Amino acid sequence: MLNGSGTFDAIAARRAFGDMLLDRFPFDAFVSKTITAEPRQGNPPPRLWETPAGLINSIGLPNKGLDGFLASDLPQLAELPVPLVVSVMGFSRDELASLAGAACERDEVAMVELNVSCPNVETGLIMGADPDETARALERVRPVTDRPLIVKLTPNANDPAAVARAAEGAGADAVSLINTLKGTALHPRTRAAWLGAGSGGVSGPAVRAIALEQVRSVAAAVEIPVIGMGGIASGRHAAEFMAAGAAAVAVGTESFRDPAAGARIAAELAGGAAPG
Repeated sequence: MLNGSGTFDAIAARRAFGDMLLDRFPFDAFVSKTITAEPRQGNPPPRLWETPAGLINSIGLPNKGLDGFLASDLPQLAELPVPLVVSVMGFSRDELASLAGAACERDEVAMVELNVSCPNVETGLIMGADPDETARALERVRPVTDRPLIVKLTPNANDPAAVARAAEGAGADAVSLINTLKGTALHPRTRAAWLGAGSGGVSGPAVRAIALEQVRSVAAAVEIPVIGMGGIASGRHAAEFMAAGAAAVAVGTESFRDPAAGARIAAELAGGAAPG
């Protein structure tokens, strides 16, 4: 059981709950917020919109940048009682490789997740939406580290299975999916865009059926492990993803409602996954 990147703030939770968080940590491995080379403020507010069956977020990847993460966040995350996966996103293949290499120089980092949902400034293509772009990105990153590399796939690709095969062929150790789907919300009175950036990513139960199909398709296409996510809120949901071929699952939006969701869902899964 993992967390979806950016959906569980372990540092803030430690401040709130103290060492009790370490004793009752809800995940078997922790994925950091996505970090970029330079600090980012994120998108202008408002950043969130609740839907009848989920959430639209337009956070915009606020983070301290690589240097700030290594100096400030990493020492705190290294105190967690589970392996640490650092999520990185670069706007070029060289930048992605530089981020992954710098993260893997630290012994505290067990794995790296490559968030390839951004446009490559060299080509204008979304790295994770095009198999060739994905392969070239992996071919640049793979030589810089022998740590396991997880490629987080975008659901907005025409053929996620083809992207997954390209990632596997270029040296990925696992793939994770799905990331959020594009969505927007309008102000109920003015009908102008509600979110400060105009649009965001839809997550939660609304995307579960889509996620389940993409996990099934990708798992049938590759030999490497698949980490499934997308609207998982119960042990039954987790069991469905594993039946579709996922080797592990991740919890995201449900953690906003229930911070202990990861542990609860794992217990339900171990107990037979009867709860809905």
